[in-house]
Amino acid sequence: MHIHILGICGTFMGSLAILARELGHKVSGCDENVYPPMSTQLERAGIDIYQGFDTSQFSPEPDLVVIGNAMSRGNPAVEYVLNSALHYTSGPQWLCEQVLQDRWVLACSGTHGKTTTSSMLAWILEYAGMAPGYLIGGVPKNFDVSARLGETPFFVIEADEYDSAFFDKRSKFVHYRPRTAIINNLEFDHADIFDSIDDIQKQFHHMVRIVPGNGMVIAPEGVESVTKVLKKGCWSGQQSFSIGGDGDWRADLLSDDGSVFEILFQGKNCGRVNWSHTGQHNVSNGLAAIAAARHVGVTPDIAVKALCEFAGVKRRMECLAEIKVASDSGSYSVKVYDDFAHHPTAIATTLQGLRAQVGTEKIVVLIEPRSNTMRMGVHQSVLGQSCMEADDVLWYKPQGVDWDLDDVVHHSPVPAKLIDNLDDLISDAIMLSALAEKSHIVIMSNGGFGGVHQKLIDQLSEAN
Repeated sequence: MHIHILGICGTFMGSLAILARELGHKVSGCDENVYPPMSTQLERAGIDIYQGFDTSQFSPEPDLVVIGNAMSRGNPAVEYVLNSALHYTSGPQWLCEQVLQDRWVLACSGTHGKTTTSSMLAWILEYAGMAPGYLIGGVPKNFDVSARLGETPFFVIEADEYDSAFFDKRSKFVHYRPRTAIINNLEFDHADIFDSIDDIQKQFHHMVRIVPGNGMVIAPEGVESVTKVLKKGCWSGQQSFSIGGDGDWRADLLSDDGSVFEILFQGKNCGRVNWSHTGQHNVSNGLAAIAAARHVGVTPDIAVKALCEFAGVKRRMECLAEIKVASDSGSYSVKVYDDFAHHPTAIATTLQGLRAQVGTEKIVVLIEPRSNTMRMGVHQSVLGQSCMEADDVLWYKPQGVDWDLDDVVHHSPVPAKLIDNLDDLISDAIMLSALAEKSHIVIMSNGGFGGVHQKLIDQLSEAN
């Protein structure tokens, strides 16, 4: 069968394409923005990618069109599919029917941490010899690809609350029918499709309602927004996790930056995690992954050993380069990181973790408010505060931002600047990093950010 995917370079749709190819289908697709690491992964799998939405890509006609949730009415490719009466479906529906049937699905949901937690969980099962299938909205470094079918019934999936398609406004995760469900956290996001946090909680309730009685829901202890969902009804087993506190699963920090911590289950010590990652958010992600793994038979001691070898995920505080730069007064070093954070809480927790790790060393942050929610200005009042652990913040104003970023800059608790030119952004970042012996430049965006990552690295390298 020839499957053509509209919006193929999105993290979910790209991973779905990998699975379809593994099932033996001919796969092609199109997208407006084609950039690594997803484009590289797709090309390596032998998947043809078309730039843009010209209707000539439908000749010859595919057997099935899978339409991504970023596609809307008025798009030339969408209109062609409808006018030509081509067979079409949503990505989550295809996944449910073609991959997840008869699987033990382990779903990792929440406003933040889905990609990282699902990567941790897949790696724990892999380390334990369970060869799981998985679909992750990113590229985990412990694996070669973001998705695979696996060799056993276990399937780990990043469970997104975003809608399925323009013709199916249910959250993606409703299609997944999990037996093991993690809810990491729950905050207001996706303001383009949800009017309130109550709307989001309703969707999470729909997911909880379909977890079977012999299944398990794993959630943070004492988080009101999540507790409210569970109080609407839960017919499955439940386990909680917490840092300190009274969760069934508890982490006791042995290092302020979250790089070393003890794991306890119902008061019994299960081992010590010592890893390269930072931030209490990652500690929570790890706790949830260990709990989910135990539900399918992985003992905590094995899971702890696996986490110690967890390599992380591309674009999640991924250190792209460490550069020693010569100067008139000697030399200084700069580390450049790529991070996917696009919500105030994610920005704050990521920077808190880095600050705890690097102490007084300089942190410069470059942020592109690119997500739909950010572009709408929903988090305008708290964006500045989310960066308080940085020394300097450079806000990039892309096309399509419907609100004034000047107010965020004006009320910033740390020095901040608004820039609408990428060359100027890079120049300012380099200038600020040169003011300290050791600097850390964190680039935050859920898109390509105009290739600023490599341009910055190239210019820093040329300064030597």
